[in-house]
Parts: sequence; structure tokens; C-alpha cells
Amino acid sequence: MPHTVTVIEKNWPLHKPFKISRDVHLHSETVVCEISDGNVAGRGEAAGVSYAGETQASIRKQIESIAREIASGISRDELQRLLPAGGARNAVDCALWDLEAKRSGKTIWQLIGWEPRPVTTVYTVGIDDAENMRKDAEQHSDCPIIKVKVGIGDPLEQISAIRAGAPGSAIVIDANQAWTVADLEQYAVPLKDLGVEMIEQPMSKSTDEALRGYESPLPLCADESCATTADLDRLAGLYSMVNIKLDKTGGLTEALKLADKALDMGFELMVGNMLGSSLAMAPSFVIAQRCRYVDIDGPLLQSEDCEHAMHYKHGVVDVFTPELWG
Repeated sequence: MPHTVTVIEKNWPLHKPFKISRDVHLHSETVVCEISDGNVAGRGEAAGVSYAGETQASIRKQIESIAREIASGISRDELQRLLPAGGARNAVDCALWDLEAKRSGKTIWQLIGWEPRPVTTVYTVGIDDAENMRKDAEQHSDCPIIKVKVGIGDPLEQISAIRAGAPGSAIVIDANQAWTVADLEQYAVPLKDLGVEMIEQPMSKSTDEALRGYESPLPLCADESCATTADLDRLAGLYSMVNIKLDKTGGLTEALKLADKALDMGFELMVGNMLGSSLAMAPSFVIAQRCRYVDIDGPLLQSEDCEHAMHYKHGVVDVFTPELWG
């Protein structure tokens, strides 16, 4: 019996506008792919890579372009050849993992042979005026780690405000490609003095070769510069950490390969998200098992979540149930 493929666009409202250096989000816009064999259905959710031009419409179009192949019962390995890395492949890949788990009666953990544990996620504070950033941090000061978006405005003023609002929380920052080496030279040491532990993607991925030879006082993490395993060789000597996002890798299958190769090469790992519901976060929670830093707080920024949602408390995320995914 051929499989049935359903593609649904979802718009999850955010508690408030979420601003980073390059844009502002009012909703979390995702696409859910559901693959049914007539008895059970697997689902995957993707937001796509906005800075690569991906939209709900483009993701839907890509999935629908291979609907016939999906309906025939393709494997995850075959999927890697049919679609490039990105949101469409992520949604389908995660749906295939979920379908396999449900058909076999095994959890994702049994399929990959891992023993899961709760993880601690960051809570992300978007760019705003310093006082509003302080208030946001204060409201989430129970979270052990706060991630702060920077790149517009004075980062020292912003991080001072965050520190005042959440004096007990660790801090990591994300410039989303907005800085230069000169900015790093100006800000890295005073940011370290304020308690910042790591800087994510300070420079444009087109210019980050300028980091070669730069001795950073803080660990630097590649985000936009690292999508798949193909990027790792170039990043050696530029960054000490890579941020794995399933929308960039094109699903859990490539994300697992990226994690293995990055660790073998000596990189530390972070897992991130492009916003989305708990359905989008669950496969990232798998990668989180191997990461130093975990950023799967998408549902915390939304005013709604999906059914069987993941449980978040004081920054700790419990192991999700098979009713959600996997």
C-alpha cells in the first residue's frame, strides 16, 4: 500500500517580537510533513533556513516535488540524494524516523542505542533596549544559561543589563554574523569580564577566514558557517565549536553524522533551533545528548505549542514521550 504524504503550514504566535541582528520574527512559521502507511503516521516539523531564502512555500514545494517517491516508501539514505540540506529534507527525514519508530514499536533511543537524559537549554533574549533586555533576563533568571542576541547596539551595555537581571545565570551571546574581527578585539575581553562564556557566529560566513590566526579569549561557535559535514574541514582553526541545527543539516540523519565527525575532529558541540514547536525540538533533543550547549527553547518563545509538548522547568527539558515523536 503506498504511503500518504500530507504537508501542513503552521504559524505559531510568539509572546512578543523576537529581534536578531538581521530581522524580526512575529511568528514561528513552520511546515509539518506527515507520512502515513495506513496504520501509523510519522511527523516532522521544520522552519527552514531563512537567511538562505527558505520559506514555508519553498519548503512545501520541495516536499511536494518528491511526494511520489516518498509515497513509494523511500529510505532516509535515498532521501539524502533526492533533496539538498534544508528545511524540506529536515521535515521529511524526521517524519521517516518517527514512522520507523512507530512501525517497529521501538523508541528513537532504542533505534540508535542511546540512553536519554534530561538536558538544560538556554533561554534566548532578543535584541531590545537595555532595560527591556534586563527585564526579560530577570523574568527568566531561574534558567541556568541565558543566550543573548547582539549585533545592534552596544553589547557591553546589553550584557551588563542581562547580568543585572540574571546575576546567577551563565551567558552566551550570538551576533548572527554582524561583527568583524575589530569588534571581537574590542569587545571579547570586557564581555568575558562580564561573565560571557562563548560567542556564536560573530562574523559573516563569507569573511570568517579572517579568524584564522586570531586568538580569541572566548570560545567561538560556528552557526551560519556550519550546515553539514562538508563544512567542517574549512572551519578547523577558525572555530572551536559548531552549532548543529536540523534545518541546516536537513534532518537528524545528517545531524548525527555531523556530530560524529565534529567530535572526531576536536570540535565541541552546540545544538540550536530556528524556532518551532516541541515537534521540531524533539529530534534536536537527540543531538542535545552530546552537546556542551543546548538551545532548544523555541516553544518557550511561543504562546502556543503542539500536543504532547515537551516539559520545560527552570531551563531543564525532560525526555519527551513517544506520543510526541520518535
